[in-house]
Amino acid sequence: MTVIAIDGVTGFRDVGGIPAATGTIRSGRLFRSGHLAGLGPDAADELRARVRRIVDLRADDEVADDVTAASGIRITRLPLYLGSARSFFLEDYSLGEIYAHLLSGSAAALVSAMRIIAAGEPTLVHCTAGKDRTGITIALALAAVGADRDAVVADYALTADLIPAAHRRATSERLAAKYPESRHAWMLATESPAEVMRATLANLDAQWGSAAEYLLGHALTREELAALRNALVTPHEGAPS
Repeated sequence: MTVIAIDGVTGFRDVGGIPAATGTIRSGRLFRSGHLAGLGPDAADELRARVRRIVDLRADDEVADDVTAASGIRITRLPLYLGSARSFFLEDYSLGEIYAHLLSGSAAALVSAMRIIAAGEPTLVHCTAGKDRTGITIALALAAVGADRDAVVADYALTADLIPAAHRRATSERLAAKYPESRHAWMLATESPAEVMRATLANLDAQWGSAAEYLLGHALTREELAALRNALVTPHEGAPS
C-alpha cells in the first residue's frame, strides 16, 4: 500500500500493490482514510484528482459534528454502527467483539460498500478515525478478492501508526477517564493490533468459509463478486481476468 500525504486527512492511503492469489491489487482504485473535515481547498483539489466516489461509514451524529469538505465527489453514506458507539465503551467491548458486531449486524451496509467498489471507479472508504469501520470494510474487500492475508493485516495494523502520537495519547487518556470501568477504552479509538484483524478474518473463515462466501451469504451475487475482483485485481500475465 502507499501512504499519501493530503493536508488535513489522517491515514490516507492507496491499498494498491498488495499481492493477490491471481495478481496484484490495482493502484489508484481503492483508498482509505479518516474523516475529511480538515480538508483545505488545495487538499480538496488533490483529493478530487484521485477519487471519484466516497463511501462514508459514519453515523448521523458524527456527520453532523464533522461535515466533510470533499465537495464535488459523489458521496454515499453507509453507517455501520447500529446504535450508539458509546455502548461499546459502556459494555466494555474489545476490538475483536466490535468487529464481530459489525460483521453480524451491518452485513447489508458492507455488501452495499462492496457494490460501490465493484463499480470500478476510484473509491475512498472512510469513517472518523479510519481504523475500525474502515478497517473492516477494506479488509473484507481485499480478502474477498484473494489478497494476501499478511498484507491485509499489515495494512490494518499501519492505521494506528499514522495517527499522530499526541492525538493517540490524548484520546486514550480522555476515554480512560470518561469510562473508568472499561478495560478496553484506551484501545478502542487509537489502536489497530495486527492480531485482532488476523483473528477477525480467521473467525470469518471459520464461520463462512471465506470472506467471499460471507458476502455471497449476505446477498452479493457471484456476478458482483466477479466485478469486485475485476475492479480490484490486476491479473498475472496469462491468468484469467
